[in-house]
Order: sequence, then C-alpha cells, then structure tokens
Amino acid sequence: MIDFLVEDCKSCPIDNTFQIIGKKFTIHILRNMVILDQHRFNEFIDSIEGINPNTLSTRLKEMEKGGLINKNIFNETPIRIEYSLTKKGKALTPILEEMAKFSTKFCCEDVFSDAKPRTFRQVYGSTLPIID
Repeated sequence: MIDFLVEDCKSCPIDNTFQIIGKKFTIHILRNMVILDQHRFNEFIDSIEGINPNTLSTRLKEMEKGGLINKNIFNETPIRIEYSLTKKGKALTPILEEMAKFSTKFCCEDVFSDAKPRTFRQVYGSTLPIID
C-alpha cells in the first residue's frame, strides 16, 4: 500500500534526480570517479572527451554545492586538490550501473563496434563498489 500520493510531491522524483545528474558532463565525472577511481582535475580533463577546464570547474563546484562530492585540499607544495564522493554521491553508483547494463544489452549497436550485446561484468570486470 502506498503511504503517499503522487499529488503530494513537490516535483517528480525521477525528474529531480535527472536535474542533479543531467547537466552535461556531470554523469561523466561521476562515472570516472566510480569506475576509473579518478579524483583529480587533470585526470578528468584528460579522460572526458570534449570537456574544457571552465566547464569542468563549474561542474565540480555544482557537484560540491549539491553534496555529491567533497573537495579535499592538501597543504603541500604544490597544493594538491582531490575530489571524493560523499555518501549522497556514492548512492548514485547503482544508477550508473543500471545505465551501463541497459546500453550494453539494448543499445549494443551504438556501444560496441561489433554490435554484439555484452553483460556488465564482461565490460567492467565486476560490479561497481558496494554502497554503504
């Protein structure tokens, strides 16, 4: 039994999640943090096709403000800055995994050069990190 009505929502929960992760390159940054274990600005610049430094900086600030990531500044010479996922950011991991599973199964002609479907495990080797 549903304890609330859709009419009680201020906005659509699905649309709200899309507003959080739907800006250009945000999902790529999340993907790189989760799957590639990247944490530094230059790693993102080098591996996200088409992103420029201004856009990356803007997205990282938005993600930090939205509580998806933390910015960690290390008092070294030169100063080192790394980004880490918050609990809220890590909670998006299953969404990323399901998005990948959808494309590897149903959009294989767009994803793979041989157009043959693959499982998530075949592409990424194992599941993404477990969320606490």
